[in-house]
Amino acid sequence: MTVDRLFPRQVLATFVILGGLAAYPLIRFGSIEVLVAAGAGALLSTVNVFLGFLTIEYAFERSYTTFLKAVLGGMGVRMLLMLGGFLMLLLVAHVHAIALTISMLGFYLVYLILEILFLQRRVLEKTSTRISAPR
Repeated sequence: MTVDRLFPRQVLATFVILGGLAAYPLIRFGSIEVLVAAGAGALLSTVNVFLGFLTIEYAFERSYTTFLKAVLGGMGVRMLLMLGGFLMLLLVAHVHAIALTISMLGFYLVYLILEILFLQRRVLEKTSTRISAPR
């Protein structure tokens, strides 16, 4: 199994760029509570996308049934883990709810687009090697 190194770099670059863009308004106009909640939401979504990446890498070269079970089942498990982390941050750590929610969902949507593009690229690579391979 070869691990794709481009996707984690894209995720980290996205995290740094979006975090940098959000840092000024958060620091300038938000309280420390808002800053911490936004950072926690971004971190929660980042962990989620890396778990999705690992699931895809694990299941991609396996059978179609195994791939679907791992990826779709993994989505459910990741959603439950995110919900658990979200609730823990809200109910136990008492972080700012709006900042946490907006940050988590914003990063989640951007990472979802990256994850779909990653899957599309992997499928194209797989089909192009099958087409070009001699029979």
